[in-house]
Amino acid sequence: MTVFIIRRLLQAAVVVMLMSVIVFFGVNVIGDPVYMLVSPDADQAEIAATISRLGLDRPIWEQYWLFLKGAAQGDLGNSFIFGEPALQLILQHMPATLELAFSALFLSIALGIPLGLYAGLYPDSRISKTVMAASILGFSLPTFWVGLMLIILFAVELGWLPSTGRGDTVKVLWFHTSLATWDGLQHVFLPALNLALLKISLAIRLTRAGVREAMGQDYVKFARAKGISTRRIISVHVMKNIMIPVVTVMGLEFGSLIGFSVVTESIFAWPGMGKLLIDAILQLDRPIVVAYLMIMVLFFVIINLLVDIIYSLLDPRVRLQDQGA
Repeated sequence: MTVFIIRRLLQAAVVVMLMSVIVFFGVNVIGDPVYMLVSPDADQAEIAATISRLGLDRPIWEQYWLFLKGAAQGDLGNSFIFGEPALQLILQHMPATLELAFSALFLSIALGIPLGLYAGLYPDSRISKTVMAASILGFSLPTFWVGLMLIILFAVELGWLPSTGRGDTVKVLWFHTSLATWDGLQHVFLPALNLALLKISLAIRLTRAGVREAMGQDYVKFARAKGISTRRIISVHVMKNIMIPVVTVMGLEFGSLIGFSVVTESIFAWPGMGKLLIDAILQLDRPIVVAYLMIMVLFFVIINLLVDIIYSLLDPRVRLQDQGA
């Protein structure tokens, strides 16, 4: 297991370095933030002073080297607009995005796996056919449209749930969360459901496919021949085997929940990292954009590593193949 983890860490380090080059150079060749910061009436001296203050007068390779040195010390640069450390601004908005992503992941697992299990066990029932048809809609409908429909139905027409904001928060350990208050749970439900619809559909189809395949395997037939109850066959034998691809895919999809929550946060005015990113892009605030993208890269790398470790625990053949390689 130690060799397996070390090899994955080395691969992760290479990925992070390559992505830092792509992200930094890609962001720094788009637009000119100087003219967003200076007055339209500014003369050339003021413009030159702003360029020098931001360090944009240096060669791009030197800017990248300074960025790497700062990143090694936990400094991803200062925001052009706010004048504060970009990492600090992102960390201030991170709890809101994480609680939205975790809520969406919880809904995906709590709804997707049981519905997929039922659809796999009873594929010809009307309920199963309805579930599978609904999963197709979950893949097909655009997130922004679904979000607007949820707001119109549950917030405007029925008045059951709030449509925007994060609600009341309380401090838990070192961060504030809305998941510990009733008002916060009401505020998070609609955006979490909107963000989770695609993942619920994915979990349904993965689980159903796994169940249909597993129920025809020899080990299930032998278990039935031994007189083991259907409940135990499903809970012990079937679920353990189908959870390998489900855990892998859902673990990777959790990264996309964090990285692609921008649309949902914009629709529901959720004060997370996605909304901060949109504002930074509109104002060409390069340090925030670069810091956000690098944090997303680290999220995906860490999640991939955790998924690999969980996968190897569920299926020891993964470790053996990796050691053999």
